[in-house]
Amino acid sequence: MMFVVDTDKTRLDVARIHRFLAEESTWALGIPLATVERSIAHSLCYGGYVDGEQVAFARVITDQATFAYLLDVFVLPAHQGKGYSKLLMDVIMADQRLQGLRRFMLATSTAAWLYERYGFAAPAKPEALMERNFPDIYRKGA
Repeated sequence: MMFVVDTDKTRLDVARIHRFLAEESTWALGIPLATVERSIAHSLCYGGYVDGEQVAFARVITDQATFAYLLDVFVLPAHQGKGYSKLLMDVIMADQRLQGLRRFMLATSTAAWLYERYGFAAPAKPEALMERNFPDIYRKGA
């Protein structure tokens, strides 16, 4: 079995992405399908495939000049432990559209070890960062 990463949005299994995010993720439980579709339409997307079947996904929100934000990274549970997350990240970090950025951010509570190998670290000045955070927005129907 060979793992391949592709940036062609037409290949994405949107139903599978939605199912994982809405039912299995720790960050987007209950997310509506329409929201997933809109997020894909406005992001750089990376699908990971084994024998043509999508088993991994990630997306990046970016202006492709100064800033990027990595999110919705996952490998389906049945395919974890095979190095696919590293291969997915290798492709993302090599993407020419994401080179020379002043800031590349992400938020994670489960896989800091993965992102640290690509130079991600806790913010140098956390006191300078602010956020509006609504972690249960999809479950509360807001």
